[in-house]
Amino acid sequence: MRKPKRITKLKSTEIDPYVGIMLENIIEGKEILKLRKGIKVFSQGDAAGAIYFIQSGRVKVTITSVKGKEAVLAMLGPREFFGEGCLVGQSLRIYTATTTEASTVFEIHKRAMLQALRAQPELSEKFVASLLARNIDMEEDICDQLFNHSERRLARVLLKLARMREYEVVPGTPRSTLSHETLAEMVGTTRSRITYFMNKFRKMGLIDYNGHLIVRTELLTDLVLRD
Repeated sequence: MRKPKRITKLKSTEIDPYVGIMLENIIEGKEILKLRKGIKVFSQGDAAGAIYFIQSGRVKVTITSVKGKEAVLAMLGPREFFGEGCLVGQSLRIYTATTTEASTVFEIHKRAMLQALRAQPELSEKFVASLLARNIDMEEDICDQLFNHSERRLARVLLKLARMREYEVVPGTPRSTLSHETLAEMVGTTRSRITYFMNKFRKMGLIDYNGHLIVRTELLTDLVLRD
């Protein structure tokens, strides 16, 4: 497999202010990866020596059981971290991270990130806040799996994906639509059920297709909040 292209500098218009500050102060131990769709940033079982930050694009986080069954743990978008386990002594990756569209990902080596967190209190605060927000999101997902039916779970997943697009760093970036199979893995149901609900949502005017998926967030939110 061809290695991802590594670059050392991006145009200033492509750098998110927060990430720009972080990169400006981390002199050594960082790289910027320009990744095509379907590239594994790292795989389950790989050595863990760096943390990653998504500048643009999306990354799917999956875990595979000893019997080969794969489950989607999260779908991450711009301004989110992943691979942070290395900072607390995790020597091997416990999941696989794969791009689902062309993405720009910042790779920060463990030592460089730890030094930056100690030296930059503001960065440390934002980093902790990001992890807490994702933890809350994961707790909501668990409750969703336990107490809500698959139609409402799908609606929440679509709303999450729509919110990711609100933080696009580079306007006009080509949008990819997740397959029904991937949505089924995220929701925890079958592909046929996803197809059924997506067709239902379209007939209800909650979603539409115009070269890419369009989510009517206000209408879909009403469905999620409805008793």
